[in-house]
Amino acid sequence: MIDIDKQIAYWCTSATEDWDVAVQLVNLGRTRHGLFFAHLALEKVLKAHVCRTTSDLAPRLHTLLRLAEQTDLTLSEAYTVFLARFDRYQIEGRYPDLLPAAPSVAVARAELTQAQEIFEWLNQLLQV
Repeated sequence: MIDIDKQIAYWCTSATEDWDVAVQLVNLGRTRHGLFFAHLALEKVLKAHVCRTTSDLAPRLHTLLRLAEQTDLTLSEAYTVFLARFDRYQIEGRYPDLLPAAPSVAVARAELTQAQEIFEWLNQLLQV
């Protein structure tokens, strides 16, 4: 039997740790790595939502919208567009042959600000 509460707690704790690393890396100017970890944090908190919604293990997916589709979340159009676009950072982190230039610190901070809004919203919904 799957302990869903344990799964949700794991994904939430791990997401928070990854979020902290993302912020630290961007502040150090390691933007590509920082945004990869920000994507990972969003991915993990979405996996917590998948577990909550389905009462099952989260799938081994990395695409944020595909994960969100497996939840009972209602995403705004802005969040949907952002999550679809933000997937570029997990791809860049995994496949170095596809690497464009690393984003500037200013761009990375702007991306983090938008990601943080979604991250906090997703976490808040898990507390309800």
